[in-house]
Amino acid sequence: FLSHDIPLFGGILSDLFPGVELPAPDYEVLLGAARRAAASLALQPKETFLSKVLELYEMVLVRHGLMVVGAPFAAKTSAVRVLAAAQTLLAEEGAPGGIRVATPTLNPKSVPLGRLYGEFDEVSHEWTDGILAEMFRTCAEDTSETRFWMVFDGPVDAIWIESMNTV
Repeated sequence: FLSHDIPLFGGILSDLFPGVELPAPDYEVLLGAARRAAASLALQPKETFLSKVLELYEMVLVRHGLMVVGAPFAAKTSAVRVLAAAQTLLAEEGAPGGIRVATPTLNPKSVPLGRLYGEFDEVSHEWTDGILAEMFRTCAEDTSETRFWMVFDGPVDAIWIESMNTV
């Protein structure tokens, strides 16, 4: 949501559920881990940054895939790294809700589409898996409790993102 959409959404919810007040979630344990994770990554855990980490956390809870978009140098990659490190810290400490997170990362613009997704060789009639298929396979074969976030970190391009939708 954009900031001006939040009051409108709140109004719709209050019309649908009159008199219902949701309690504010308690993220103090996660915030503490996020502050420590940020410090270990040599980042300053400013409140605006931590609020973005919490927004990302809430999205990860309800989505299988998501995009973190914004201006260059807006700390998108740092938010992903801090959240993954914070959840891993909580898992190592045995805290509720903690889970080990691994983030195999790829800049999809760094390789040609055939190398990214795989391609069919017209001469030999053989299929060659791409980097993405290998990443998926590696993550799927892991039997540990680790959660994998496959991160495509780079500029969004209409061609590779449309190809991903097809895949």
